[in-house]
Amino acid sequence: MSEAIRDLIQGVVDGSLSDDELTDWLRGVCDEGLTEPETIALTKEMRDSGDVLEWGSEISGLIVDKHSTGGVGDKVSLVLAPALAACGLLVPMISGRGLGHTGGTLDKLESIPGLKVKMDAEGIRQQVESIGVAMVGQSDALVPADRRMYALRDVTGTVASIPLITSSIVSKKAAEGLSALVLDVKFGRAAFMVERERAVELARSMVNAANGMGIHTTAVLTSMDYPVGCAIGNSLEVLESVETLCGSGPDDLEELVCVQGGLLLHATGMAEDAQTGAVMIHDSLQDGSAFERFREMVKAQGGDTSIFESDATLMRGLGLMDPDLNTTELSVGNTGWVEDIDAMAIARVCLGLGAGRARLGDSVDHSVGAILEVQVGDRLEEGEPWMVLYHRDEVDRGTIEGLLGSITLSDEEVRPESRIEEVFD
Repeated sequence: MSEAIRDLIQGVVDGSLSDDELTDWLRGVCDEGLTEPETIALTKEMRDSGDVLEWGSEISGLIVDKHSTGGVGDKVSLVLAPALAACGLLVPMISGRGLGHTGGTLDKLESIPGLKVKMDAEGIRQQVESIGVAMVGQSDALVPADRRMYALRDVTGTVASIPLITSSIVSKKAAEGLSALVLDVKFGRAAFMVERERAVELARSMVNAANGMGIHTTAVLTSMDYPVGCAIGNSLEVLESVETLCGSGPDDLEELVCVQGGLLLHATGMAEDAQTGAVMIHDSLQDGSAFERFREMVKAQGGDTSIFESDATLMRGLGLMDPDLNTTELSVGNTGWVEDIDAMAIARVCLGLGAGRARLGDSVDHSVGAILEVQVGDRLEEGEPWMVLYHRDEVDRGTIEGLLGSITLSDEEVRPESRIEEVFD
């Protein structure tokens, strides 16, 4: 079977395999699945279809990354990567663009004036070895088999196949030459995998494939019913990430960053256990070292770091927000504790404002989005604002009424729970 998979991937890359032949194979995998050894073999061949980053023996054990299956307000990567670098790890984070309610990591980064996300393998190596972190897009030379396969999966209804998702994600991470990887696999009404059982199946598949390729891998199963943090939208999420890098971010975002970072520090031997590693990450947010690495990365990739030189940035003021934006404030009609905030309802509105892409090739408005003034567990008084929308055109009444129904208040005090449901490797 390994030879057959090797021949298949060779045909994908050199074009000797037709679209119809590849589509038939993809549909067969979607219908019948693959065994674990077959999934590992497919992932290896996809990784080896292009360049693989190589590192010297003295640093190879420190090369790490994370991957998230995505969610509303998920800006963990923007905080975690520089925090890991501040703690002594090396992070060649190759990210993607978003398709759906808001942009991906690259779209968020491109909110920063001048920042470039295109870099070849040698450029990535040099920057990571110099400052510990690079956050860039996938080059044409990295995992070329995945681009063709994903494009066909998108039009043939085979995107949801777990072996195909696994090989696509893990092959790109493996091409970074990692020693350790953490996977944030989300479930809930605003997640790609709505059902917990399906998310667990995906998490275990990716862990097994990555471990099978020699990458120490841990999965963190997290809930995705309400937004991560308070900011939804590209520029807004960068600003909240800067706040978190400076030690004043939302509790749920900071927890995700510290827990995932702690797992990687432990996996690489930089911390005696994951809890100690989490404290190290937290300290890097409090002492300014994580933010300094972020600033160095922005500068190295051509971004304008002057926008981070004013305290006003931490109050969502200067540098990233378009002054011509309109704002609409939403208030509650009664008093109570916030029991729920429907992330998917807010995500759809942000997509309509232009914060994301309905289809590949759509442009993204980096400035629009929403800021939540509260999180689950907070108390609101009647008439008190709970959300501010940032938009260009007028927002219709139906949209506003729909958003008002996306927050649920309780007469009894609500204690927020951790998003982290399970950790396994």
